[in-house]
Amino acid sequence: MKRILPFLAGLALAASAHALGSMAEVTLVDRDTGAILTPYYFRGEYWVAGTPGARYAIEIHNRLGERVLAVTAVDGVNVVTGATASWDQAGYVFAPGEAYRITGWRKSDTAVAAFTFTDASRSYADLTGRPANVGVIGVALFRERPAPTLYSPPLIGGHAPIRPEEPLARESAPAASAESKSSGNPADQPPQTQSPQAQSPAARASDFAQAPGYIAQPTPAPKLGTGHGEREYSAVNHTEFARLQPQPNEIIRIRYDSLENLFAMGIIKRPRPAPPGVNPFPAAPGGGYVPDPPG
Repeated sequence: MKRILPFLAGLALAASAHALGSMAEVTLVDRDTGAILTPYYFRGEYWVAGTPGARYAIEIHNRLGERVLAVTAVDGVNVVTGATASWDQAGYVFAPGEAYRITGWRKSDTAVAAFTFTDASRSYADLTGRPANVGVIGVALFRERPAPTLYSPPLIGGHAPIRPEEPLARESAPAASAESKSSGNPADQPPQTQSPQAQSPAARASDFAQAPGYIAQPTPAPKLGTGHGEREYSAVNHTEFARLQPQPNEIIRIRYDSLENLFAMGIIKRPRPAPPGVNPFPAAPGGGYVPDPPG
């Protein structure tokens, strides 16, 4: 199955203390300020505060010494295809140690529509009739199935030995297809994945749904979602990727909302104002050195 391979030439992204994940480090970046959004752990989930109107990116850094596939969803929507998110869909392939910023909804091999924080009612998911999972970002990571090792028999006198059960001439035998060359052992069979068409929209959306036990709290401001922003240049090409297993090896999930809403839900503690009249520099500028105290 073809997967998207981002162009990474000249792109070096440093690891962050705010990154989540073990196979790959995932962070959210405010592209307007360059700030990495701090994740806050609350009742089994990580939350970040987004600024309404700001552009943002999902930064993924492969930590393994092998290729990794990252199927990425925003608000329950696949960022590459625009389909309701499912694990067996297209994603981005990362070479060992490589990093990339996913900056928007993929429109073609050379363009994206920028991710922007916006009111949930103006999010891409809501405008396309899928508001149930607005406010969550998911990255499903897959390891690659190693290429099969082909056995080469030892040569005897420059020729391969002939097994007794094999005929000397096989020119008339039809060539076996790649699909038919299997031993019948389940471990030798390619992984079977359920197609998106075989799943209900609710089942597919639940791949990146909120964690069990979370109870929504009333918020003073409209919930934050991700809009379909301006077109930007972003080039990719295509590659083949065989998954090691049908289920993700790791899932990273990040919830997001406005700072005011995170305050209201108790996810972030509102800072206390300084007591009135307290001034760290109460006097006019002076000179000299520190005098001794009286007495």
